Amino acid sequence: MDPHPAHPHTLPWRTGLAYGALAAPLAFASLPLYVNLPYHYASVAGAPLAGLGAVLLATRAFDALVDPAIGRWVDRLLSRGVICTAGAAILASLLMALGFGALWHPPFDAQNSAGLLGWLAFSLLVCTLAYSILVILHQAWGTRWGGDPAWRARVTAWREGASLSGVLLASMLPTWLGLDATTAFLALGLALGLAGLLRLKVPVAPQQPAAVPLPSPWANAGFRRLLAIFMLNGVAAAIPATLLPFFVADRLQASALQPALLLCFFGAAALGLPLWVKAVSHWGLAPSWRIGMLTSVLAFGFTPWLGEGDGMAFAVICLASGLALGADLALPGALLTGVIHESGDGGRSEGRYLGWWTCATKLNLALAAGLALPLLSAAGYRSGASEPAGLQALAWAYGGLPCLLKLAAAALLWRAERLHSSWRHT
Repeated sequence: MDPHPAHPHTLPWRTGLAYGALAAPLAFASLPLYVNLPYHYASVAGAPLAGLGAVLLATRAFDALVDPAIGRWVDRLLSRGVICTAGAAILASLLMALGFGALWHPPFDAQNSAGLLGWLAFSLLVCTLAYSILVILHQAWGTRWGGDPAWRARVTAWREGASLSGVLLASMLPTWLGLDATTAFLALGLALGLAGLLRLKVPVAPQQPAAVPLPSPWANAGFRRLLAIFMLNGVAAAIPATLLPFFVADRLQASALQPALLLCFFGAAALGLPLWVKAVSHWGLAPSWRIGMLTSVLAFGFTPWLGEGDGMAFAVICLASGLALGADLALPGALLTGVIHESGDGGRSEGRYLGWWTCATKLNLALAAGLALPLLSAAGYRSGASEPAGLQALAWAYGGLPCLLKLAAAALLWRAERLHSSWRHT
């Protein structure tokens, strides 16, 4: 199947679906784990909060630091063709499904906190390392296509739209069918997603003279600036993702609403993706992303003042901030594709860039869990408790700090646009 249509702005839906479908099962081991896993181990399994934060920080940081090496390996895989690529992807899929299932079945209880936390660390590493291989491979595949801003936005929108579908499914399946059935759906989704991806032509790197070394992504000033913005904005998103179950259960006293709130947030993000893709045609990639950041701040800025009984008001905030999330999902990846191809590294070094990109994503989530949870503990917050000072600290950590970080990221993006005019092109 040829990914490139006759018209450069049109992405056939069959191609988009075949490419994007793998992102749906991959989402089972991304956002749902970071939203549900800390709460599950703290409130269900009984793990100590400070120890839980330390384990999540250590395991996720280790997982993140190996991503650049995985990226280099993915570049070699893609250059060797479909057989090598398919074999590695199938093995990674099996490991990811096994690790995901093990996470929810620790053989230890709160009386053996060391064993409980050790099981968490091992299972999480197996799951996320396999996930890293698959997600870097998947993103590098689409990034090698290149294209103009509109084409790039559509490619990332198909991928991120499928990812949102996976997030919604993974958020609801444990409640509907249980965690074992969720693991089975993950395995089935990986099989179907790989089958669709492998129907597309493997983007093979152009032959390079043996004496010419591939440049480091860090030599690319545009990449350094974009990654800094991406990380700052990512921490702003990772903090509320980590603290959502605590905020809903203890601050709003509305645990029963959490599935509906997640549906509002991620459903609105999915509906908003086409709008942000269309915005690129009018304003360009970077300005559209900056508008999305500011929209998110306007929507989320009221959150610290919410309290018990404000579940419906928070649902409205979830809808508005979910619409803004579409910009964070579709546009940074499209900007990254442009940065790679403008530097002349397209078709040969996507894995190297995406290894650092996914490393940054995981460090954002690791910092959110590893720093926010212990800081909240030091401020007097305890999961399930009702002390006013602790609940107020939770509210500001959940709603106030992310807004400040978003504003800083928007300012950095505005400055970077002045240095890279192609970021503003439609």
